[in-house]
Parts: sequence; C-alpha cells; structure tokens
Amino acid sequence: MQVASLSDIGRQRETNQDYVGNFMNKAELGFTIVADGIGGHRGGDVASSMAVSHIGTRFEATRFIDPATAAKWLASEVRQENETIIEKAQQYRDLSGMGTTLVAAIIFPTQFLVANIGDSRAYLLRHQELAQLTEDHSLVNELIKLGQITEADARTYPEKNIITRTLGINDEADADINLYRAMPGDLLMLCSDGLTNMVTDDQIQAVLVQSDRSLAEKCQRLIDLANEAGGRDNITVLLVETDREVTTS
Repeated sequence: MQVASLSDIGRQRETNQDYVGNFMNKAELGFTIVADGIGGHRGGDVASSMAVSHIGTRFEATRFIDPATAAKWLASEVRQENETIIEKAQQYRDLSGMGTTLVAAIIFPTQFLVANIGDSRAYLLRHQELAQLTEDHSLVNELIKLGQITEADARTYPEKNIITRTLGINDEADADINLYRAMPGDLLMLCSDGLTNMVTDDQIQAVLVQSDRSLAEKCQRLIDLANEAGGRDNITVLLVETDREVTTS
C-alpha cells in the first residue's frame, strides 16, 4: 500500500491541534490515524498527540494478523486512552476539559478495519465513486437523522461544532468499528472536519479521481481547497491506496 498525509493550521487558528500518524506492527500490518484536538489553548493539542502516539506505539508492538483480534484490541485501546487523557486533564489545570476526535484504519491484505469517535471521517474512493464510511458523532448529525434539519442546513447550523462522543472529557468512549473488504486500487481517506466543513464531497471526489496527481499532491490540493474556502479550522488529510494487485478471494 501507499500512504501520504498532510496537516495544515488553516487560516484562522493560532495553533494546529490536529495530529496524524502512520504505523506498522510486527506482522507488517499498517495502521493510520487522524485525531482532532478539543479544548483550550494547549489541551486539544496534547489530547490529539497523546491519542496518536500512544495508540500508534502500542500497535507497533502487536503481532495480530486477523481482523477480529484487531477490532477487540482497538476498542480496548480507545477506552484505555480515554482514561489516560481524562487522568492527565485532571492533573493539570490548563489541560482541563481536553479531548480529541479519532478516526483510524488497520490495513489487512484484503480488508481494512475502520474506527471512529467524534466527527473526523473516513471515506472510500472505489471505481471513481466516493462514499463516506463513518458516521459523525455530532449534534447536527443527530438532528439530520431525526429529520429536523437537512444536510445542506448542517453546513451552516449555529451549533455545528457540538460533538456527542469524544476521547477524553467523559467516561463513555466507545468507538464505531467496522470491517470492509479491500479492492484493487481502493483509495481510503481519513480527515479532520477542517476539510469536510469547507470542501464538499463532490469537490473531494473530483480531486481523488485525478490519476495524474500523486497521493501527496492530492493531500495538498484538498488542503488548498479548504483554505481557499476560508480555512476556518486545522485541516488534516491522510490517504491510503491499496496495491493494484490486491485479491479479494
């Protein structure tokens, strides 16, 4: 597989509280992760960096090769890291209330496991068509599901940034974890909401389908589009392309 990532402060933030990582375990499985920090001038940066570095480092020590074991491991890691972030926030006044979103993927030869908590997202481009794999844990998404607002309304909803599930902040931190079959040439994208709040899915798809751009160039172009639209938040994009010879048997 090929991996590229890029993180940008955006145009209106003083610091970048997004964190991104790419790791490999002892069985040579890949693990990619994006976290978007929440809370305070320092807190969000600390929480997101803790989540990525801690979970990523522990992944490197694993030897599992099957998705069922990986899913159990990842669910446990999210709960453990939630406790660690809360404990750290209680120790230092300037970190009080810190938390982070998380979206991650473990890449197997013919499958990939996706986990998320919060409103950072995973998308899959397959056969030139883009699909969102994750569901936002946010107030606006709950309102959409209840039929109280439309997806178009959600882009400008006043309380758009309210997240209903995070790492840190409270004791409940259950990630959504789902397994997908990989196809040759699949392109998996993990991103923070600094991209998706500024760039539409159609715009994202138009960039990802461009065969003349490298993965790194696609990351840069998506960040440029978010900044051109206002860059109101930090922007992080991570792309994983499966090998063209992947088999699905």
